[in-house]
Amino acid sequence: MKRHLALVALAATLTACGDRGGTPQAGTAGTQAAETMAPAGQEGRLAVPGGEIWYYVVGDGAGTPVILLHGGPGYSSYYLKPLEALGTDRTVVRYDQLGGGKSSDLSDTTMFTIPHFVAELDSLRSHLGYDRVDLLGHSWGTILALEYYRAHPEHVVSMVLASPALDIPAWEENARALVKTLSDSAQQAIKVAEENDDYESDAYQNAMGEFYGRYVWRHPVEADLDSTMATVNMGIYDYMQGPSEFTITGTLKSYDATSFLPQVKVPVLYTVGEFDEANPDIVRRFADLTPGSQLAVIPGAAHITTWDNPTDMVKVVRDFLHKVDGGS
Repeated sequence: MKRHLALVALAATLTACGDRGGTPQAGTAGTQAAETMAPAGQEGRLAVPGGEIWYYVVGDGAGTPVILLHGGPGYSSYYLKPLEALGTDRTVVRYDQLGGGKSSDLSDTTMFTIPHFVAELDSLRSHLGYDRVDLLGHSWGTILALEYYRAHPEHVVSMVLASPALDIPAWEENARALVKTLSDSAQQAIKVAEENDDYESDAYQNAMGEFYGRYVWRHPVEADLDSTMATVNMGIYDYMQGPSEFTITGTLKSYDATSFLPQVKVPVLYTVGEFDEANPDIVRRFADLTPGSQLAVIPGAAHITTWDNPTDMVKVVRDFLHKVDGGS
């Protein structure tokens, strides 16, 4: 509980770090909100093993339905709301994976697995009556999307893999390099926390704020950031990821899907922020391994491209899905 409260308190710090002042850049949430407005939708809940998942369905266009898979694990879908603008073309489904957001709490570690979340996604797809869907995963959600495709290729038309985390050893190596770009005080706080296995100090929280403000988000939507931090399931995040984006000790630590990428047979769009902790060079390697895939670097954005530059993010996804619909 103490760790969770510390993270909730950190939200204010992270918002301040993301607000870099000055004139908003083109493509930031503040200047482009009108271009990402979505039609009204309808929410629901679905019983799955372990509880109920919350979902929101918007749009009724003729395009293939797209299901949005948020990052974490243990977080929520608040930051993916700008992608509901795709609802002018197709049905968009945004949901909170079990354990986080508006879905039921989850503490059973036997369910903190990739197969559990894959089965949960398949239950939602079936419940909504979709035979084939596009998947848009972000961060941990790209693992979920790819593993769903591996298990159920017959139900997947295409994938958007945004800021992908498909090679966790490479992710961690890059994140450790990014830590070295932080202030000396932040680096020292991280070193002390890791040596003592104590991640609750103010110094460590401030170091996280500095890292997040550079590489995770630069223009957060304050209300959605507050909601995100207030509904994080740190039990899931710690168990599968670890204490932070740059200290990975969980069950995903050795995850590496790069050997599977050449076997992907559906259209794939990779996106990554210009300043993304996912690293454009690493994502370019994923794209090179995936037959016929496309890559888009979102200018001015860190990891949460839907906050930092929603206009460009929505546009590249919309254009890709239009092409996929035309090809189908």
